Amino acid sequence: MYTVKEVAKLLDLSEHTIRYYTDKGLVPTLQRDNNNNRLFDEESVNWLTGVKYLKQCGMSVKAIKNYVDLCLSGDSTVQERYQIILEHKATALAQLEEAKLKAKYMEDKANHYLDILNHKIPDDMNPSKWNTTS
Repeated sequence: MYTVKEVAKLLDLSEHTIRYYTDKGLVPTLQRDNNNNRLFDEESVNWLTGVKYLKQCGMSVKAIKNYVDLCLSGDSTVQERYQIILEHKATALAQLEEAKLKAKYMEDKANHYLDILNHKIPDDMNPSKWNTTS
């Protein structure tokens, strides 16, 4: 069994976030000790891992709760869960493409700076050197 602190470190989430997710019912297998402290077994960690990734894909806590409830309802909800995942897969792929564009932009900027540092071109990246009057 894991404590909130241990799960936070394991999943790279804040303790506050874990408590929030458990309070919202996103970890149905959560257990508590005699002092009402949250305890997590492997299944609870699996639920939290899923919640973490769904949240990172832009799913709201309310939507994740719906997804968890569908999972708990069993095999009759597989089609509905599949549709939810397809929608969020599209979101994740769009985020990936956006991240690739940002990385390409920064790579181009870094290469431009290397050209400046290697005296191949003048420093045209400093706004104080830009001539705005023509």
